[in-house]
Amino acid sequence: MKLIKFCVLFLFLGNTQIFANQPDSAYVFAYTTTQQHNTTGLHYAWSIDKKDWQTIGDEFRFLACDFGRWGEQKKMINPFLFQDESGLWHCLWTLNNEVGQFAHTTSADLYNWQPQSYPEVMHNGNVQDLEVLYNQSTHRYTVTWMSDINGVSKAFKTTTVDFKSYSVTQEIARNSRLNLRKTIVINGERQTGIIYKLPWSEIDALIKFCELDEFQEQQRSDNTSLDAVRFKNLQNVKAKITLQPQNSKAISDMLIGVFFEDINYAADGGLYAELIQNRGFEYTPHDKLGKYPNWNCYTAWHFSGNKNSFKIDTVNPIHPNQKHYAVVNFQKQGESFSNEGFDGIPIKEGEKYNFSVFVRKIKADNNSLIVRLIGDDGEVLAQTKLKTVNGKWKQQKTSLIAKKSCKEAKLELVAQTKGEYAFDMVSLFPEKTFKGRKNGLRADLAQAIADIHPRFVRFPGGCVTHGDGLNNMYHWNRTIGLLETRVPQRNIWNYHQSAGLGYFEYFQFCEDIGAEPLPVLPAGVPCQNSGDGGHGQQGGIPMCKMDNYVQEVLDLIEWANGDKSTRWGKLRAKAGHPDPFNLKYIGIGNEDMISAIFKERFKIIFDAVKAKYPEITVIGTVGPFCSGSDYVEGWNFATKLGVPMVDEHYYQTPGWFIHNQDFYDKYDRNKPKVYLGEYAAHLPGRPSNIETALSEALYLTSVERNADVVTMTSYAPLLAKEKHTQWNPDLIYFNNTEVKPTVGYYVQKLFGNNSGNTYIPSQIKLSNESKDVSNRIAISVVEDSNSNHFIIKLVNLLPVEVDATIDLSGFSISEHKAVLAVLKGNPTDRNSKPVESEIKISDKLKYNLPAYSFSIIKLKRQ
Repeated sequence: MKLIKFCVLFLFLGNTQIFANQPDSAYVFAYTTTQQHNTTGLHYAWSIDKKDWQTIGDEFRFLACDFGRWGEQKKMINPFLFQDESGLWHCLWTLNNEVGQFAHTTSADLYNWQPQSYPEVMHNGNVQDLEVLYNQSTHRYTVTWMSDINGVSKAFKTTTVDFKSYSVTQEIARNSRLNLRKTIVINGERQTGIIYKLPWSEIDALIKFCELDEFQEQQRSDNTSLDAVRFKNLQNVKAKITLQPQNSKAISDMLIGVFFEDINYAADGGLYAELIQNRGFEYTPHDKLGKYPNWNCYTAWHFSGNKNSFKIDTVNPIHPNQKHYAVVNFQKQGESFSNEGFDGIPIKEGEKYNFSVFVRKIKADNNSLIVRLIGDDGEVLAQTKLKTVNGKWKQQKTSLIAKKSCKEAKLELVAQTKGEYAFDMVSLFPEKTFKGRKNGLRADLAQAIADIHPRFVRFPGGCVTHGDGLNNMYHWNRTIGLLETRVPQRNIWNYHQSAGLGYFEYFQFCEDIGAEPLPVLPAGVPCQNSGDGGHGQQGGIPMCKMDNYVQEVLDLIEWANGDKSTRWGKLRAKAGHPDPFNLKYIGIGNEDMISAIFKERFKIIFDAVKAKYPEITVIGTVGPFCSGSDYVEGWNFATKLGVPMVDEHYYQTPGWFIHNQDFYDKYDRNKPKVYLGEYAAHLPGRPSNIETALSEALYLTSVERNADVVTMTSYAPLLAKEKHTQWNPDLIYFNNTEVKPTVGYYVQKLFGNNSGNTYIPSQIKLSNESKDVSNRIAISVVEDSNSNHFIIKLVNLLPVEVDATIDLSGFSISEHKAVLAVLKGNPTDRNSKPVESEIKISDKLKYNLPAYSFSIIKLKRQ
C-alpha cells in the first residue's frame, strides 16, 4: 500500500511521459451532472476516438461553484469551457434559474482555478445555456445565452475583452447561436458538455491530479479505528531524544490564544451574565429567517392575565435603537408578568441578584409593583418592591437575595392593584460576575477561558463579523455605550444578539485575564455565502460609502488607544476606562472570497490604517480553507500589499493533522506571518475525544517548531450551550449551572500554561522507523525566560508505550525533580483530564510515554 501511494505521488510530481505507447493527443469532455441538485461541479472524461469515454476519477470534481448559500444553492449548470489565444482556459456556467448573473473563472491547467466572478447581465431574466465566441479582429468575446422572459425563451448577448467589464446586454436572434455543446454517453448516461482535443500530457496531468487528491483523501481518512490491524504486532517503541540547544531560535510568545464567536448561544444565555431572555422585546421572526414565527417580541415572556392585556408597542420607546417595549394591563391583584430566562433562571442560595427595568406608568391608582423570583413549584425564592413609578420612562434598580437554590427559576413582576405599565430593558444579573464587573460575564465560564492563559482573544467572530449580507455586518460602534442605546440585530447563526456583550466588555475581559485584544472587523464585504435578501453572494459596501466605513475602522483604534481628550477616547473614559486599552492588533476580514470586490475594499482599509496608525499590526485573511483559489490568491495579494500577518483557517480530520506536520516547515519566512485563527480536528459525528485532542496536540508541536512564522493560534469554536448548538465540536460545553471542558480544552490549557519564547530543536531516533510510527510520536522543547523553565512536550498517538531517553546533559537544571502532567486515555474517551505529579530527573532522563497520551515535563533552569 505504501509503495502504491508513493508511486501515485511520484507520477504526479515527476515526468508524466513514462510509457512509450501513450497517444500524442486525445479528446476531453467537460461536463457536469444534475445529481445532488446540480452541485457536483465540473467533471472531465477522455477518449481517443470520441466514442469510448473514460471518466477521470469517479466523476471527480475539478471545479465547484462558490455562488449561493452553503449546500444545495451552490449550483453549476451547463458549464461552457474554452481556451483563449494565450492558452488560458475559461469556464462559464449558469448559477440557477432565477438570477440574471453567470459565473466566470480561469485556469492555466484545467485544475487550478482562479477566484470566481459573477457579472450581472440581466435585470429581468435568467441566464441559461451560455456560449462564448471570440472575434480575432476586434479582440472581443461575445457571450450569448438564453433567458426565460415571462415564459418565452429569448436569446441575448454581451461583449467583453477581459471578463471584467461588459457591454450593455442586447437581444439577438435565436438562430444566431451555434449550439456548441455535444451530448455523449458516459457510464450508460447521456451527458451534455464541451469537447476539446488536447495533448496527452495535459490529460495525463488531470489524471495525476485526481490520483493525488485520492492519495491525500486516504491520508485524511486515517484514524485510530485502523490501529488494531495496522499496529497488531507493534511492540513498545524505544526513542532516543537528543536536544540541540546550539540551534535554538526565538519564537512567538503569543502562540496560544482563544477565539470567541457568538455561535451556539455563546454570548446571550452564555458568557454574558444577563439572566433575562429578550430583555428589550427586540426578538423578531427574521432572527430565524422566518422559519419560527413564534420567535418574536413576546418570546420568553408570559402574562398570567388576559392575553390581550399584554402587547408590544413602539410609539414612545426609551431610545430609537430599542424600538419595542411591553405594555401590560394588570386587571386584578396577583397577576404576574414573567420571564423564563434562557432555559430557566439559575439562582444560588444566599447570593444577590441585581435587577433593573425601564418602566413608566400609563394608568394606575398607586405604584405597588413587586419583583420576585419563583421556583419551578411556585415557591417565592426572593422578593422586593419597586420604587415610585411615574408617567415618564425611568430606570428602576433593586436587588434580590435568593433564599434557596433553583436551576430553573423565573422572574415575575406582580401588581398588587389594577394598573397599566410599560416595561423595557428588564434585566437581572448575578452580583458575582467575573471580576465583579457591572454588565459583566458569567464567572465560571470566564474563569474556564482565563485558565487557558490565552495570550490574546479574537472577537466577535468569525462569520458573525462580516454577517449575512450588508445589513447584517457587525459594527463595533453600535455595541458600546449605555445598553439602551446599543443596536441589537439578527445573529448570522439564526438567533438574536442583544449587543449587551459589546466591544467595551470584550476589551475589559481581555484586560482582566491579561490577554491582548484582537478585534476583527469586516473588510467592507459580507460573507460570500450571504443569503439574507439575496441568492448568496459577496457584494460589498458601495464605494461611495467606503470613506465612512474606513473612518469607522479608524475610530475603533482611537476609541481603544486614544487619549481621553479625543472624541472616541472620551466615550471610552465615560464608560469607565480612562486609560487606553493599548490595542496592538486588528483583523480585517474573515474567510472572505478573494475577489476584486474584496481586494479593492481591503486595500483601502489597510492603507488607511497603515497611514494613520503604523504601529497597529493588521491581520488579513486568505479565505476559508488552506488550499484552493482563494487561499492562493489571498497569499499573493497579502504578500504584494505587504500585510504583516494573515489569518488561516482549516478544520481537518485527525489523519490530516498526522500527515501534515511539515505544513509550516515549507513557509517562506520573508512573507507575512501566520495567525492560525480557526482549526480543529473533526471525526464523523464530530466528537471531542482523546483521538481528536492528541492529533491537535501532535500538530501543535509542529506549529511550535514553526512559531517563528506562526505567531498566533486559536481553536474554534470556543463555547457551546447544550441544546442550542449549531456547530460541533467546541472547546467548552455548558448549561446554566455547569461548565464542561472537553479533552481538547485540556490540550489548549496545557499548551497555554506551558509556552515559551525560545524553541530548542531535538533529534529523535526510534527503534521502529516506519512512517506510521514516526508520524505519531512528536516532541517540542521550549524555554520560557520569564518563568525560568525548560518545558518538554511529548505526544504519543500509538497504542503502545514509547520508552524515551532524553539527553539533558547540555542544560543547567537547578533541581533534580520536575512537574509532570499527563493526558491519556482510549481514543474514544471524552472525559479524560490531565493528571499532575512530581518526577525525579537526571542528565539522562528516562520517561515512558503512555499509549495515546500527551505529556509535559516542566524543569526549573539554574
